Amino acid sequence: MTILLLARHGQTPSNAQGLLDTAVPGPSLTELGRQQAQALADAIAHQPVRTIWASNQTRAQETAEPAAAQFGLPVGVLPGLREVDAGDMEMANDRPSVDRYLHALGEWMQGRFDVRMPGGELGYDVIERYDRAIEDAVSAVSSDDGAVLVVSHGAIIRTWATVRAQNLEPGYGSRNPLSNTGVVVLEGDPERGWNAVQWMDQAIGGPEVSADGADGPAADPAPLDVTSAAEAAEAFAVGTEPDTTDITDGEDDAYTRWRTRAGG
Repeated sequence: MTILLLARHGQTPSNAQGLLDTAVPGPSLTELGRQQAQALADAIAHQPVRTIWASNQTRAQETAEPAAAQFGLPVGVLPGLREVDAGDMEMANDRPSVDRYLHALGEWMQGRFDVRMPGGELGYDVIERYDRAIEDAVSAVSSDDGAVLVVSHGAIIRTWATVRAQNLEPGYGSRNPLSNTGVVVLEGDPERGWNAVQWMDQAIGGPEVSADGADGPAADPAPLDVTSAAEAAEAFAVGTEPDTTDITDGEDDAYTRWRTRAGG
């Protein structure tokens, strides 16, 4: 069984300004973002990471570099891991534009993949290209041969993990944010499917590297029309949800608990 670590990149200037900045190659990390990247590497140093992958966006590759140095591994680049294209809302930070972006994500997390991001991608295409990228990322690791680190982006991680984790209900990622260097941990493989083990929504390095809310729109919950009425009509429970305890809640934090379960 492969352990899949889906880590969101560190903070960028666009995150700090609340911008929907999704184009390739995109911005570099802020100084805080670089600190978050190092904290990510330190936090997973005990894990049996066999391969490291990042999207073709600068911020993801820069976030992966400290972990690559830690493990002595190269960073493979998979364009399919890139962020969900903001389309007509690119570089906007006004509330209506952000809500339109999040609304499309929320629709996809409910299984309505025929919805198109305004001026951007169809849900079907987003899930398909991320599926292919994850298959490529895990293909070099045998099912009992350790962990794969994927450094990607907030909106796409929340969407794909909600859709593909068999133990998460529809819309789960709409309600649960993912701050810079938050990590979603899954176990399984592309053939038999994935189960979510942990949804660590805050920066994995703890409060010392928290962006204090300056994580960008990809960390925001979806608008209420997706997360309340639609979910009340359609959501169903398919298993036990992962432990979503904030990882910054003291020594016995969620990351420590996950590490113990994973044998680290």
